[in-house]
Amino acid sequence: MDFQPSDAERALRDAARKFVTREVRPVAAKMDRDDWFPREVFRSLGSAGFLGVTIPEEFGGLGLPYTAQAVVLEEIARASPALALSVGAHSNLCADNLARNGTDEQRRRFLPGLVSGEKVGALALTEPGAGSDAVALSTTARRSGDDYLVTGAKQFITNGPVADTLVVYAKTDPSRGSRGISAFVVESSAPGFSVSRALDKMGMRGSPTGELAFRDVRVPAAQRLGTENEGVGVVMSGLNVERAVLAAIPVGIIAECLDLSVAYAREREQFGQKIGRFQLIQEKIANMYLALESSRLLMLAALASVQGDLRTGRPSSAALTFASEASTRVALDAIQVHGGNGYTRDYPVERLARDAKLLEIGAGTSEIRRLLIARELLGPGFDPESRAS
Repeated sequence: MDFQPSDAERALRDAARKFVTREVRPVAAKMDRDDWFPREVFRSLGSAGFLGVTIPEEFGGLGLPYTAQAVVLEEIARASPALALSVGAHSNLCADNLARNGTDEQRRRFLPGLVSGEKVGALALTEPGAGSDAVALSTTARRSGDDYLVTGAKQFITNGPVADTLVVYAKTDPSRGSRGISAFVVESSAPGFSVSRALDKMGMRGSPTGELAFRDVRVPAAQRLGTENEGVGVVMSGLNVERAVLAAIPVGIIAECLDLSVAYAREREQFGQKIGRFQLIQEKIANMYLALESSRLLMLAALASVQGDLRTGRPSSAALTFASEASTRVALDAIQVHGGNGYTRDYPVERLARDAKLLEIGAGTSEIRRLLIARELLGPGFDPESRAS
């Protein structure tokens, strides 16, 4: 397997790094401090081509593989994991999902605005009673002539408070359980849609997360993604891609923590010498490098997997689980390298540590991802639907 970046990906990384230096780093601390979503920066990301990396060129995107999407997210995450999370939810969970599963008419209608950044996208799956058990939805969509009426509530929705276009999952046949789910494109301007509240989070501040309410929201049948009652396939394939692509965020956090720690260890003096001469500091820096390279290789393997087969979830679950847990560990070690300074908001490592923790929870918790890995390895008969009576 060739893990070397293509010429297009190298050029994309250079462009993304310059953009992040110019547009993202200057606002990263304000985003966190004020829990502020930089809508103009988001639009600029669209203008620069970073919001439609995997979207076909005919709809305004770059038409590149998932590895290119990961390149962009990693560079943004180095400066602001929160903005990278919002970009991932927009570009991957919403736009790429729509590009893969939508009709030509749906793609022409919704993708250009998402790619340009004029519209903000989100995916609405999680509910108050359906978090780790993602398919235990209570939101319903009942047929009413040429429309569906969507009723229910969604929780922990990234970009939810600011989204214009949402991919929403609902039960169209509750009696069929997971086999009665359908996916819809819902516009936030539709009557009956509302944001119940925006959440005040420990980290990933500046990436809006909220609770959403749907009260008989009328959605045309033409905005259903795929066949009625077959949305579970869209859910699962989407989660596999999401985990592979979003692994780039903890990889970016690790890379930034490593660079910051190396720079600090070279300059900070204690006991008459640079702290980088202390073997315990050297050990932490070496472990950061090991975490970075291991996480990146797992991510690349997962990206290669979903590029060819969306059904296998093991590589994606492994990549995000390993990288997310490593990023939390590395960020805490970076604080330790920085000592008292690292515990203050004058230095970015404390923010990176708070941001990293979410990645062990979102897109399926680390515990759930481990179950998915084990069940794929064990084979049929070890999934929840085959429990012994």
